[in-house]
Amino acid sequence: MIFSTLGRYFFRRYMATAIWFFLGVSGIIFLADFSETSRRMASLEGYTVPAALLFTAMRIPFIFQQTIPTLTLFIGMTALIALNRRYELVVTRAAGVSVWQFIMPFATGAFLIGVFGMLVISPLAAWGQRESLSMEAGWREASGRSTGSDFLPWIRQTSDGNDAIIGAKSYRAEGTELIDVVVFHFDSDGRVILRQDASTAKLEDGYWLLNDVLENRPGDIPSRVESVRVSTNLRQEYLQESLSQPETVAFYDLSRKIEVGRSFGLPTKALETQFHSLLSLPLLLVAMTLIAATVSLKFSRFAQSRTVILGGIVSGFVLYVVTVLVKAFGSSGAVPPFVAVWVPVIVATALGATILLHQEDG
Repeated sequence: MIFSTLGRYFFRRYMATAIWFFLGVSGIIFLADFSETSRRMASLEGYTVPAALLFTAMRIPFIFQQTIPTLTLFIGMTALIALNRRYELVVTRAAGVSVWQFIMPFATGAFLIGVFGMLVISPLAAWGQRESLSMEAGWREASGRSTGSDFLPWIRQTSDGNDAIIGAKSYRAEGTELIDVVVFHFDSDGRVILRQDASTAKLEDGYWLLNDVLENRPGDIPSRVESVRVSTNLRQEYLQESLSQPETVAFYDLSRKIEVGRSFGLPTKALETQFHSLLSLPLLLVAMTLIAATVSLKFSRFAQSRTVILGGIVSGFVLYVVTVLVKAFGSSGAVPPFVAVWVPVIVATALGATILLHQEDG
């Protein structure tokens, strides 16, 4: 059906609807996020309107990626209802074309949108999120108002007999550069023998380079030095993996990140869940399209029943919420990532197909 003239027509209509939806939602996201960015950061040093516009533009793919499943539901409903009101689906069904034949172009379009989201939007979202976080950290550092990241790095290390704990309010460069740093040094009995407060700490080859350091030793007057080296056996790869946020990792890099994380003995459930979530996105969008079809195929001369349309919206929203909730379970390790991601998608697809079978074939 997808290769026939009618199938190509339905496919074009679906993709045209999708493009208009995506453009409209992107514009709304841009305006809303720009307003929020201006409200939160207008007082920071280095903030300018052009920089804020760039900051917002970099965040659009990340925010947009979260809305794709719900958008696909609305796209499918809008396209099918429009075809119904123009009697095109009525004529198609009267000609003997089954629902499984003319729904195929819409399912194919949803599948391709999912592939596009997985292969194109995901890398853009990961890059944009990393760059926007780095830009925000720079603004806050310049204003002396650095705030914590989602993941606050507290690192314990033992190197050359020196036991130390390193903490920071935030970080940049995937964890290899810490901001507003405090380092506690301990003796063999576990007592604090030195505290170092530094504005930044950069991980070099075999040592941390602390800048603008205030040193405090028990019983001594605090002293300030320009820079200090603290030996370490930590590797940059270890910090990058331990502090990696799944949403800042592109789909192409997730498999490698998972393997490297496992080699360091780090938990990788969140990365695995993100990988399976992106891998299942095309099928999730097909499931959303089937749900849209269950409430949009019945012909009504004037308008679709509001109750039916509301039922479709609620069903799609519940599926999305369940998917996000189970994904959180997978990230925490409560449920295996593969099961957490794929079971809701398979169940939703089977449910949509079953309802269509009941409606069409009794």
